[in-house]
Amino acid sequence: MENRKKVAFYTLGCKLNFSETSTIARSFNDEGFDRVDFEDVADIYVINTCSVTENADKQFKQVVKKAMKLNDKAFVAAVGCYAQLKPEELAAVDGVDLVLGATEKFKITDYIHDLSKNDMGEVHSCEIAEADFYVGSYSIGDRTRAFLKVQDGCDYKCTYCTIPLARGISRSDALENVLKNAKEISAQNIREIVLTGVNIGDYGKGEFGNKKHEHTFLDLVQALDKVEGIERLRISSIEPNLLKNETIEFVSKSRTFVPHFHIPLQSGSNDILKLMKRRYLREVYTDRVNKIREVMPHACIGVDVIVGFPGETDEHFLETYHFLNDLDISYLHVFTYSERDNTEAVNMEGVVPSNVRAKRSKMLRGLSVKKRRAFYESQLGTNRTVLFESENKEGYIHGFTENYVKVKTPWNPELVNTLQEISLTKIDEDGSVRLEFLNKLAEV
Repeated sequence: MENRKKVAFYTLGCKLNFSETSTIARSFNDEGFDRVDFEDVADIYVINTCSVTENADKQFKQVVKKAMKLNDKAFVAAVGCYAQLKPEELAAVDGVDLVLGATEKFKITDYIHDLSKNDMGEVHSCEIAEADFYVGSYSIGDRTRAFLKVQDGCDYKCTYCTIPLARGISRSDALENVLKNAKEISAQNIREIVLTGVNIGDYGKGEFGNKKHEHTFLDLVQALDKVEGIERLRISSIEPNLLKNETIEFVSKSRTFVPHFHIPLQSGSNDILKLMKRRYLREVYTDRVNKIREVMPHACIGVDVIVGFPGETDEHFLETYHFLNDLDISYLHVFTYSERDNTEAVNMEGVVPSNVRAKRSKMLRGLSVKKRRAFYESQLGTNRTVLFESENKEGYIHGFTENYVKVKTPWNPELVNTLQEISLTKIDEDGSVRLEFLNKLAEV
């Protein structure tokens, strides 16, 4: 057994990438490799790349450097979105031996017979039109929750986004396969599944690359809600135009789906939404939030927003700021616009200076802190269920309630990966919430 090769993985980017890294890792396991942490010495380092922001490109080079420091003779492979978009650029990074595009990444073990270092990375990428088949994935890195991929690719043409170029057309997993994967996850004592994809509200389109709509997103959530053994299901991120009233109403009454929605907005100005080629106006977004609040007043609602898009004047930005300030939402994920090659936005007029982008980003991050605090305060005194995580952080164990309030209590290993009934008592200095156990047996 001593001759078994060691492989380590590093994932940049989104939950979808994490689910795919896990699937790729299992294929190495099937081929007789031992998985080790990225901080350990390995024979192969696989880096799953992201290209949503400029920062992710820079991070890639740092990760390669780290791998080479650990073992300068190790074989380094790059897969994922950046590998599809700029394979030659990655192949030229010192230390990279193999670059696999969108259709090849799940066949990585076919390419790893000779682990000797290459002077220049070997590239196997594809025309993105060839990425018309579907590979199901799920992650089981964290004991308490798993990311389950249900959809891939995107047919939208947002002017700032490279994902359709990196991942191809929208396509979905077969419903039976999603349910099979969900059952496999629940059999491993994982309490929570997070549904993930590029555009999950588009689920049902392009099963196996054709354009049949055999099932809808609502069909998917209804079927998953019946799977035995799953205690919590969470919808990761869903476009406002695809989040239908029927889905919101179903979640409000469901057995397992939690009251937490993450809905990309990107701008609170209709002028900017049109420039971005988003498929809704801000009035639709307000309707979604109001509907959720009507049937789930305690729901957590997260928002993605981009600042500094070309053409965004001070007036447009303030429109976004006031729109979000007035909206009953719970937190923001703020992205500073960064130019991406081969997108429409890169050639648009009205470029916003980087110092202005940074200032706007800071303002919205400040608003997010205020919104989260107000949401947490609204939950004090309520009874919730918390799923505890596995890390001991400075003598405390943390977890999240069903509606995504982060809580903490003194470390107790018996609480790891358990669901406990609690009451939310006060907000701590670090922003997390203290609790009291409703079931006295759970106390240390």
